[in-house]
Amino acid sequence: MKRRTFLKGSAAAVGGAAALGFDLRQARAEMRELKISRTTETRSICPYCAVSCGVIIHTLGDKAKNVKGAVVHVEGDPDAPINRGTLCPKGATLREDINNPNRLLTPKVRRPGSDHWEEIGWDDAVKGIARHIKDTRDRTFVAKNAKGQVVNRTPGMAMIGGCTDTNEFNYLVVKTMRSLGVCYLENQARV
Repeated sequence: MKRRTFLKGSAAAVGGAAALGFDLRQARAEMRELKISRTTETRSICPYCAVSCGVIIHTLGDKAKNVKGAVVHVEGDPDAPINRGTLCPKGATLREDINNPNRLLTPKVRRPGSDHWEEIGWDDAVKGIARHIKDTRDRTFVAKNAKGQVVNRTPGMAMIGGCTDTNEFNYLVVKTMRSLGVCYLENQARV
């Protein structure tokens, strides 16, 4: 049997059930209700490419002190003007990426000369990143070019933004990077 014949037959069967008096609206509504009942909806942006498709993330958990929320379903946001509820295969598997046991949830560092990664706290990570930025800027800062013109740039650093960053966020990041003298800037924001 060909695919098209099968689909036509399926449509005829559904139409026949409706003709016999079966009302499928309630069954469809209950199916939808069961899949996402008792969940909290959070609208977000798919993080995979620069298209910025809207997604709705459904989580279980009442946000009580000892309850950890769990993502149970991810779907395209029908109100998002970019994707209108559709998702590509990568976006459709977002739930599996969020719930992946190998996903990093804490910062890690590999010390110079070490052969393994070690967990560190968020405060230490932020301080370490700030220290590396300051050291790199001090080491690579160019005040004047070969002609003696003032350029005030730092060619030793670059910045790239993600596709989930909004234009407003990227505006602030670009201003911050420019104040450090960073010349190489790129972002994927289309929101």
